[in-house]
Amino acid sequence: MSLNGQAYIVGAYEHPTRKAPDKSVAQLHAESAIGALADAGLTKADIDGYFCAGDAPGLGPLAMADYMNLRLRHVDSTDIGGSSYIAHVAHAAAAIAAGKCNVALITLAGRPRSEGSSGTAQRPVAPNVPDAAWEAPFGPVTTNVYAMCAMRHMHEFGTTSEQLAWIKVAASHHAQWNEHAMLRDVVTVADVVNSPMISDPLHRLDCCVVSDGGGALIVARPEIAKSLSRPRIRVRGAGEAVKGQAGGDVDLTYSAARWSGAAAFAEAGVTPADIKYASIYDSFTITVLIQIEDLGFCEKGRGGRFVADGNLISGVGRLPFNTDGGGLCNNHPANRGGMTKVIEAVRQLRGEAHPKVQVPNCDLAIAHGTGGLLGSRHGSATVVLERE
Repeated sequence: MSLNGQAYIVGAYEHPTRKAPDKSVAQLHAESAIGALADAGLTKADIDGYFCAGDAPGLGPLAMADYMNLRLRHVDSTDIGGSSYIAHVAHAAAAIAAGKCNVALITLAGRPRSEGSSGTAQRPVAPNVPDAAWEAPFGPVTTNVYAMCAMRHMHEFGTTSEQLAWIKVAASHHAQWNEHAMLRDVVTVADVVNSPMISDPLHRLDCCVVSDGGGALIVARPEIAKSLSRPRIRVRGAGEAVKGQAGGDVDLTYSAARWSGAAAFAEAGVTPADIKYASIYDSFTITVLIQIEDLGFCEKGRGGRFVADGNLISGVGRLPFNTDGGGLCNNHPANRGGMTKVIEAVRQLRGEAHPKVQVPNCDLAIAHGTGGLLGSRHGSATVVLERE
């Protein structure tokens, strides 16, 4: 079943907080939901489907549906890390097409900043992960696992730290116009490569921020979308994929985006060249570079040259990306950045991004995310969205 035209995003809301020591995770979920409903012009009574992931407290949809007093006939708690919320857009569209619900709510929230989370702390390995006994003794750290990918990409293709730095530079050019962004100062390539080394070859400014916050989306049936006053953002295509250790045949230079992106473009009936704006998960600069290649915006190994010289800056480059500043400068709530990628894509398609970064005639956008670790196992989700 094709998702093309089966559902529309009618509401989107990004929680403005970046540090919330006085709020619970459940409260951030609920406040985000209220914001998305207000944006759509709907009420809580209209929601009959709910989607959340591992950031939701308790048993996910059970706890949150009770907390928000929702009356539901369909729930989904798919968790593929930071890519979950992009996958949820596709799952909501599929559920709507199957008649399982009419209006779906998707929420994300977290407090990693208030709770002292850090990408330089040892990454916990769940004991039920099959490889845990072999991975845990080495104390995997998030930054180190991504640094392995960056180092390998440099070895294979000659990618440089200066090229990676251009991704942060582009994000900072956009973040300066976002009043809520954690880092609003425009930086240079020299600023990035001269910032402290965190895990060779990744510098401090190659890494995303850690923030509290949240966000929510409302996905609805076409008939409902057409009855509302908001611009209609059509779900045109979607794809999901996972990549693991492949029995030891490991290649760190590519991600599951090569499969999820291809599926999304095929279902949408478009090509990467048709995309006007791209929201791309940016936990680290290397994350963006690898995904740009795997999504087909340039050939494998040429990502460094593609992103250099400001090619990701709105109004300057060929592929405007993350015009809110992204995870590198704006926020990274719950250590899961997929939700905000969809929200900013919706803003661009509606023409509601900041005037300084709004892409002219933006009618086709992509939102893409990864969840887990590029250097070990991860999920990947891609959606192609269109302004109708």
